[in-house]
Amino acid sequence: MTSDLGNELRTQLDRWLVSHGAELVALRRDLHAHPELSKHEQGTTAKIAALLEAAGLKPRLLPTGNGIICDIPGDPAGPVVALRADMDALPIQDAKDVPYKSTVDGVCHACGHDVHTTVALGAGLALAEMGGLRGTVRLVFQPAEEVFDGGAPDMIDAGALDGVSRIFAVHCDPRIAAGLVGIRVGPLTASADSIRVTLAGPGGHTARPYLTADVVEAIGRVVTEVPALLGRRTDPRSGVSLVFGAIHAGQAANTIPQAAYALGTVRILDHDAWSSAPTLISQLVHEVVAPTRATADITYTRGVPPVVNEPGATGILAEAARAGLGADAVVGTPQSMGGEDFSWYLEHVPGSMARLGVGRPGEQLDLHQGTFDVDERAIATGVRLLAHTAVAALAG
Repeated sequence: MTSDLGNELRTQLDRWLVSHGAELVALRRDLHAHPELSKHEQGTTAKIAALLEAAGLKPRLLPTGNGIICDIPGDPAGPVVALRADMDALPIQDAKDVPYKSTVDGVCHACGHDVHTTVALGAGLALAEMGGLRGTVRLVFQPAEEVFDGGAPDMIDAGALDGVSRIFAVHCDPRIAAGLVGIRVGPLTASADSIRVTLAGPGGHTARPYLTADVVEAIGRVVTEVPALLGRRTDPRSGVSLVFGAIHAGQAANTIPQAAYALGTVRILDHDAWSSAPTLISQLVHEVVAPTRATADITYTRGVPPVVNEPGATGILAEAARAGLGADAVVGTPQSMGGEDFSWYLEHVPGSMARLGVGRPGEQLDLHQGTFDVDERAIATGVRLLAHTAVAALAG
């Protein structure tokens, strides 16, 4: 992006945000007060689609009514650049005392997707009003980011990436102050998969464990020994982490049950290690269980690969952030062990995700907590970032 182009866009966005900034804050609060769980975002979708239509755009809804693809047309000979936002909330009780507190019992926007949606919409509406784009900006409003069989593959199947040259997104980060943007080249998040290990045996009396396969003892071995062995069979730089969060076996103190199972998650920082993890973990489970005489069945469910920010796209994002926000607004950010299904888009086209600072002065909040909230000044920051990024990417 040339300095003249950046300065002109910055001035235009200043004016647009003066006129529409309060509307964006109101929209974010409305979305926050009316959250919807993964795969049930029909109300959010309808609100966003209505605002796009009011601006003269033509949003295309998924057949399920809970996702939107909307092009902002420019030079038809130019490239197509996508901006993605996720819309779903979490099954968490809102613990805040604010006017926009969730009105849905047990459901809360505790990850900032209400902000992501507002920011992408704001950037899109601003660009549509300004016009003169050197290509097409595609807005992708995605459902179901918070569940393993997430919404990104559905959006891709619906054509969200058709003709797209690059894709960009933001994710709220309460560890970064509002007004700042975290940028990182390469891996940004970890993969997030799930595993279920089920052991079976004939059952028996606890007085005579030598006559049967003690599946309780065996499942204990699985949850302690397999993660330890995994650390010795993978490169430590790949950041492989297997953690079990649930175990079930039996009902009675004097009975060895016929079955036991454990549920866990697998998080990996390296894409190649993620590709080979199912085979290796299955092998280790069978090795550990073999001496116990129990039989093992492993269900390994792919969640999402790591988000790996492509260098070229990340360079565009960083330069756009400096042009739109100032050089001091761009900071580094570490890789996270959390998962993000934006990674599925990056399996198809180059792109990059930034951390949008939403930290509030004097607070130490974290994502996925009922007390999570944002400094709403971050909304204007996000709009500037995505608008500048889209224009810079179109300029090539």
